[in-house]
Amino acid sequence: MSPHERATRVGQTMFAVDTASKDTMGMELLSCEPGLAVMRMQVKPLHLNGHQICHGGFIFTLADSTFAFACNSHNKNAVAAGCSIEFLRPAHEGDVLTCDGVEQTLSGRHGIYDMRVTNQRGEVVAMFRGKSATIQGTVFPEDS
Repeated sequence: MSPHERATRVGQTMFAVDTASKDTMGMELLSCEPGLAVMRMQVKPLHLNGHQICHGGFIFTLADSTFAFACNSHNKNAVAAGCSIEFLRPAHEGDVLTCDGVEQTLSGRHGIYDMRVTNQRGEVVAMFRGKSATIQGTVFPEDS
């Protein structure tokens, strides 16, 4: 199985059962490649806070979900070991947010990933950096 085929299958397998991202948040998984992932969501009224802008927790969740697909794309179970986010501009109802996640380095059990959240105008809404740690198991079984 090629790395591309493996990553695609990881994305399909994980997204099929990702109730939080898919069903609760309304996210779409656009692509899952080796060390890369892209997700999208539209800001809806249920995402708005008291200032009538998208709650930062929802933007964080979009970035965190994208991070999960990118760091699991090699079919080795990986979880977040730490992360941070910088909010750069507000998102408003109707905005379409896209998160591009890129693996920066993978060394031993740990990886560093950068997520860039943009709106439909290409403006950067937030930047997220995550550190992953691999744990036992795989997303789907592979023959040795």
